[in-house]
Amino acid sequence: MPKKEHPHEHKQSKESLEDQTLHSLIELQKVHVNMAEKFDKLAQQIENLLALFELAAQNFARQPHMQSTERDKEFLDKIDKLLDQNKVLAKGLSLMEEKMRERLYGPGTRSQFRTPGQQAQPPRTSVEEI
Repeated sequence: MPKKEHPHEHKQSKESLEDQTLHSLIELQKVHVNMAEKFDKLAQQIENLLALFELAAQNFARQPHMQSTERDKEFLDKIDKLLDQNKVLAKGLSLMEEKMRERLYGPGTRSQFRTPGQQAQPPRTSVEEI
């Protein structure tokens, strides 16, 4: 047998539903206001960022491009000179090492030692010597 609702209970549940709906709508409006404030703050921050980019672009446009590239070219030229000097020094050291080995170990010992630019040579031993 179905349970009969009393008119008083039906009225309370209807009022409770209306109260919950009203409360939810109020909370939703609070969320919307909060979100609108955050969007305003975000828009202001984006505007400040764009102003910063514009200022940077203006400062960059004022800088003569030739001075920075000229300085870069001078720097690269100096590095090239250092590399050339390094090659000359390395070649000189290699020749000095070769001469010292010839002096200490005698001529023909060069093949036993690895010099820059050469690969190591395996020792010359045959199976019969072992």
